[in-house]
Amino acid sequence: MAEYEELSVGGFLFPNPKEAKVALGEQKKIEYIEARIDYSNPKMILSVYEKAIAERIFVTPVGICYLQSMRKFLLEEPSLQGVSLSDIEIYSAKETSRKENLTLKKMKKKSFLDTKWTKQWTILSIILNVLLVVAVGLMFRMALKSPNPNILNYEKNLVNKYSQWAQDLDKREQKLRERELEIQQEQIEQK
Repeated sequence: MAEYEELSVGGFLFPNPKEAKVALGEQKKIEYIEARIDYSNPKMILSVYEKAIAERIFVTPVGICYLQSMRKFLLEEPSLQGVSLSDIEIYSAKETSRKENLTLKKMKKKSFLDTKWTKQWTILSIILNVLLVVAVGLMFRMALKSPNPNILNYEKNLVNKYSQWAQDLDKREQKLRERELEIQQEQIEQK
């Protein structure tokens, strides 16, 4: 029973779920059109009718019946007397599947373009990431080699600075001792 309900759309029983799904899509299109169409404007209805036929919007019996009801309304409309209406074309299952194949080819082509675009962006992204890694590496190298203390080399720079001070102090202290010795020798000589 559930399978029967899946295959039934708009009072028509379809041979397979694929065709039933197409009919369900057409039924939704019909609901959309009906919600927005203005029956007080026959030219609008004529435009919708002609566009639906030209673009092959409806191919299942559900859509064909809707087109037939629009056609009947347009033929009975006095303001459109003398206007020739396009006939409703009926497509065989082969033509419908050919249309679906064309749609699939368009989708694949679009997918290919999307893939091509994605590949280009991926390559660009990789190049930019490599450049950023090189830039960060260069910044670290500059920070390590810099004479100014920073977070990477502050300990080494401070140790070097203090050892330099210690050497300077040792030299001065040595000079002071030598000077003291000279002064002491001079004092001894003067006595």
